Amino acid sequence: MDGDLRHSGLPGGADTERTRPGAEARATGTPRTVGVVWGLLILNTLGSAGAKTIIPLPRSLIQLVTMGALVAAFTLALALNLRLRVRASAFLFLLTLLLVPSVLSSLQLESGLGALFRCARLALFVGTLWLLSRWWDGLTFVRHHIRMYFAVLGSVAAGLVVSPGAALPELYGGRLVGALWPLTPPQIGQYAAVIIGLTVLLVLGRRTDRASAAVVIVPSAVLLALTHTRTATLGLLVGLTLAIGSLVLTSAAARRFFTWAVLCAAVAATVFAGALRAWFLRGQSQENLTSLTGRATVWDALLAAPRTTVETLFGVGLGDKSFGGLPIDNSWLAVYHEQGLTGIALVAAMLLVLGGVALLRPPSLPRACAIFLISYCAIASYTEAGLGDASPYLLHLTVAAALLAAPATATPLPAPEPPRRHVPRWARDRR
Repeated sequence: MDGDLRHSGLPGGADTERTRPGAEARATGTPRTVGVVWGLLILNTLGSAGAKTIIPLPRSLIQLVTMGALVAAFTLALALNLRLRVRASAFLFLLTLLLVPSVLSSLQLESGLGALFRCARLALFVGTLWLLSRWWDGLTFVRHHIRMYFAVLGSVAAGLVVSPGAALPELYGGRLVGALWPLTPPQIGQYAAVIIGLTVLLVLGRRTDRASAAVVIVPSAVLLALTHTRTATLGLLVGLTLAIGSLVLTSAAARRFFTWAVLCAAVAATVFAGALRAWFLRGQSQENLTSLTGRATVWDALLAAPRTTVETLFGVGLGDKSFGGLPIDNSWLAVYHEQGLTGIALVAAMLLVLGGVALLRPPSLPRACAIFLISYCAIASYTEAGLGDASPYLLHLTVAAALLAAPATATPLPAPEPPRRHVPRWARDRR
């Protein structure tokens, strides 16, 4: 299987030390087109709102590209899986159930006809995930995830090189944005943090070499620093701590990395305390930081707004994750606003199911990657919306579900050596 192959190229690539380039897909029984479908799903979730690009892109054109990518992804997935063979998954079942409150609330048209369009998009998104579940095995989707998001970050780096002024605009306080494709700093920070964490875990699991991992980690870390995204940085650190902690009892490499990481963090916190504090504050006042850059004001207004019983249970319908014209920036409140308490219960059940299965699995690299993704999404849900609609966060959780769907196998212990029988010296001499 692909878990036994050690990669010697870019993490997520197909080159291995034991197989010819591209042989991994044949060895695991996973068609190469599955990676194409995954890339199209990622393109669909890149969004259409962001900074001004070097070449102005009409929002209608961006939406046409993203929605066209979703339709193409579903069509390719259906062509690959005409017999509709799917893998049973509690995560996908709960995600499918989330369509019920979404549709019921959207039919009221409080959010306009766009709510029904978003429901259709979510249904197509979930249907594509079901079709791909047939190929859930080990680390296959981790490699697709790293490869596709690294390509997205490549476009961000290219925009920074071509036009530094457009990539670091004053409108965003000098934070890095997408100059070729409209990406916000939190989006870029999220993509960078996720692939850094997964690549570090692949190195610890000896599924890629350090030189190839550095090609991903170093530029991604630079882009993450330029975004000044606190949530992504915190999610990366906490997620890696939990993931590596799940490996320390069975992996000497994980123990060494954890020890060195703690030492380096202690030294950095002492030597660069002032610089780290300035990076963390981003030039904001203490009051602005306490209100989470104005998010708390929107949250209080959303919770104080009057609601009917139906709206409390099922929400007002899928929208653009905003309230009063301002972004909600909280997954739980966004779900409550659009899908009600029913939606919150289903989203919480998804995270609890994935987390529970991960805790019950024996220590392994796939389990560690799943723990990292689950914990990252749980932390980011406090200041980012997306757990209740087609988004990168649902793709992260789908990768975690794919990792946990593989057969659980504990690391085998070495067989004890048979006791040596004492042979007298005179008998050894006779031999």
